[in-house]
Amino acid sequence: MVEYGLSLQSFRLFAGSSHRALALEVAEALGVELGAVTLSRFRSGELYAQFPDSVRGADAYLLQTFSDPINDHFVELLLMVDALKRSSAGRINVIIPYYGYGRQEKQGEAREPISAKVMADVLTTVGAHRVITVDLHASAIQGFFNIPVDHLSALSLLSDRVRAMGLHDAIVVSPDAGRAKTAEKFAALLDLPMAIMHKGRPRHNEAVITHLVGDVEGKTPIVIEDIIDTGNTIVQVVDTLISMGARPEAVLCASHGVFSAPAEQGLRHPAIREVLVTDTLPLRPGMADLPIQRIPVAPLLARAIGRVHHNLALSTM
Repeated sequence: MVEYGLSLQSFRLFAGSSHRALALEVAEALGVELGAVTLSRFRSGELYAQFPDSVRGADAYLLQTFSDPINDHFVELLLMVDALKRSSAGRINVIIPYYGYGRQEKQGEAREPISAKVMADVLTTVGAHRVITVDLHASAIQGFFNIPVDHLSALSLLSDRVRAMGLHDAIVVSPDAGRAKTAEKFAALLDLPMAIMHKGRPRHNEAVITHLVGDVEGKTPIVIEDIIDTGNTIVQVVDTLISMGARPEAVLCASHGVFSAPAEQGLRHPAIREVLVTDTLPLRPGMADLPIQRIPVAPLLARAIGRVHHNLALSTM
C-alpha cells in the first residue's frame, strides 16, 4: 500500500499460526513482507514464541484470529506480545479479526464469568497497546479495554456482495432482537425492508424462535448475523421463514464463519441458497462443497493498519 509509505525501520507486521493465509494477504495489500517469528511447542504441550530479528523501537502489528484451537491461539498471542514488549518494540498493535469469547459479554446466569472481559484484561496486562478487530458480538466489549480499540465493520463488504446478486423482492431479517440495529443498517445499505425475529436460548448453542415481526411472504430472506457457529439457530430461522411464506432461497450473511460441527449438515438445508461470510477465520476442511462465498477482509484490515500507523482517522472507513 504505497500511499502509506510503510518503512521497515518503523513498521513490522507479524502473524501467529491461526490464519497465516489472511496475514499474507494483508502483507501483500500493504506491500510489505511478514516479519519472522519462531513458533513451536515443547513435548509437554507448552507453547514457545521468539522473534529472531530486532524490533527495537518499531511499531509492531501482530495478526492472530481466534480460530480452533482457540485457547492455544490465545496463549500463543499472549506469548508473542510479551516477547515484543521485552524486545523494546514501540507500539504493539494486536489485530484480532475474530474476537473469541465475545458471546460471553455479560452474566446471563448467576456465578458465570464475563469471559470477553477476562480476555480484554489479559491482553491489556500482557502489554498490548491497541486492538484492531472486526464486528464484535457486542459493541460494548470495546469498553472492557483500557487501551484503544478500532472496531471495524464488514457490513459494507457483505452488502456489496448481496447487491451484486441482483435479488428481487428481498427482505433483511434479524434473527433476534440483539441483531436488530445491525439489520437496520444492513437494510439501509441495501435499500430493503426488514423483519425481526425473537428467540430464546434455553442453553448454550440452542435457540428457540418464538415471534416474527414483519411480512416475509413471497420475499427472498436475507438473514444477517455476526457469527454462524453450529448452524442450529440458522436452520430454525430458515424453517420459520419458510413456514411464514418466504421463498425457499434464503441468503445467509455473517461476519464470522466459525462453522463448528454440525454446521456443515445444517448449511445443506435445501432452502439455503447462499452463505456469505468474510474470511476472518480459516474454512474448516470438508466444507468446500457447501454454498459458501468467502469475502476477503484483508483490504479492510490493510487500510485500517495503514491509517493507524500514520495516525489518520478511521471514521472515514
